[in-house]
Amino acid sequence: MENRLSDAMSPADKRRYARVDLNAPVQYKNLRGATELPANSTTRNLCEGGVCFQTSKFISLACRLVVEISIPTSAKPIKAISKVAWIRKVPSTDLYELGNQFLEITKEDKSNILKFVNQNVTQAAQSPTPPAAL
Repeated sequence: MENRLSDAMSPADKRRYARVDLNAPVQYKNLRGATELPANSTTRNLCEGGVCFQTSKFISLACRLVVEISIPTSAKPIKAISKVAWIRKVPSTDLYELGNQFLEITKEDKSNILKFVNQNVTQAAQSPTPPAAL
């Protein structure tokens, strides 16, 4: 699993939560699809308020999903009910990128996400900046 501070963390960023790039397994399914098997994907980034991942399926805006995200600092997957906040086609592929807002998540899981994000934001801030090329 690879993670780093997202480029979205620039001072001009107007996001509500700090987010980190994260390449980790995620399973998801439609909340209303009781008999539907979960689909597998990989996260792109994660924050206290939601997760972004790619999928080969088009999923409509405001669709409710059950998501399970594996993060390195948690022994068990993070489980949440989310809402698709945005979707866009990834150019030159058959993939879609989805931004999901967490609607229901346990305090423990939210705390685990916040701890993970804060650790990675702190590590990125403490990393030495490479010297500028001449």
